[in-house]
Amino acid sequence: MKNRSQLKRQAIIDTAKRMFKESGVTASSMDKLAEEAQVSKRTVYNHFATKEALVMYLVSELWQEAMTKNQGCYQSDVSLSSQFAAIILTEIELINSQEHIDLARVAIGHLFYSSDEMSREIEKMKQHESALIRWIKAAEADNKLQLNDANFANDQLMSLLKGRCFWPQVLTCQPLLTDVERQHLANETAQMFLSRYQVARE
Repeated sequence: MKNRSQLKRQAIIDTAKRMFKESGVTASSMDKLAEEAQVSKRTVYNHFATKEALVMYLVSELWQEAMTKNQGCYQSDVSLSSQFAAIILTEIELINSQEHIDLARVAIGHLFYSSDEMSREIEKMKQHESALIRWIKAAEADNKLQLNDANFANDQLMSLLKGRCFWPQVLTCQPLLTDVERQHLANETAQMFLSRYQVARE
């Protein structure tokens, strides 16, 4: 159970997400945030010294969720295509969710004009392995995939996914994929990836 300070912090975070989504970061003041979250200005600044610090926290929360939510693990005795498609589907469900898309717009809108901050956040993300890259490396270690560079292959995979279920929604406001479309994307992406990297059976 959260204590009073933790509840206030969560109220600030939830309110910031809503305000940034509705009005953008620049138009959202810390004073207004305190009013909307029903806490004092001092409380807001106790938790987040600046509006930029709050934005960076939300960015950090975004990629931390992406790193921890998908817990799919490689299984040597299960069909490659079925287990890989399942892990890909979990990734799609996260990055194609409305909350993730909304927060990504906020983060990108802020970081676009702060190249140093963006570079630092990207470097942080690169230090943490996702379920997808862990699966790829495990399958390679089990001699089921033949790769020259697992990280490059993972980047290829994420480009395929985000080109269909993330960037169109973030940049051009296309609708979220349906469940059927998500499953189709997962299956087709898994098959395309494996057709390139799966070790041929003798």
